[in-house]
Amino acid sequence: QVQLVESGGGLVQAGGSLRLSCVVSGRIFGALFMGWFRQAPGKEREFVASIWFGGGDANYADSVRGRFTISRDNAKNTIYLQMNSLEPEDTAVYYCAADPSPSLYDRGASYRYWGRGTQVTVSS
Repeated sequence: QVQLVESGGGLVQAGGSLRLSCVVSGRIFGALFMGWFRQAPGKEREFVASIWFGGGDANYADSVRGRFTISRDNAKNTIYLQMNSLEPEDTAVYYCAADPSPSLYDRGASYRYWGRGTQVTVSS
């Protein structure tokens, strides 16, 4: 079993920054592909960013490209999402997700493991 625990959410004013963390634990076989998703009130869960835990290029949703940065620390089994220039539209519960080999990196159904989420609220 793989467990994901997010942290780092909170309340921030527009233009501010937050860094989310996702700690990966449990028995892991092989490499994992990691993703960040978010779900705003009354909205469907949407893709934010993704990266292979072992390295490689990152993928970003157009809405966050240039503002958010996904990174990883393999030694600490942790994935990060640095969020800069936050906007009220970024307000959502942010989820960390993982899968050994997702069919589509930007589709939630492709990920087997999910964290409980962490709330991010951006005031205008």
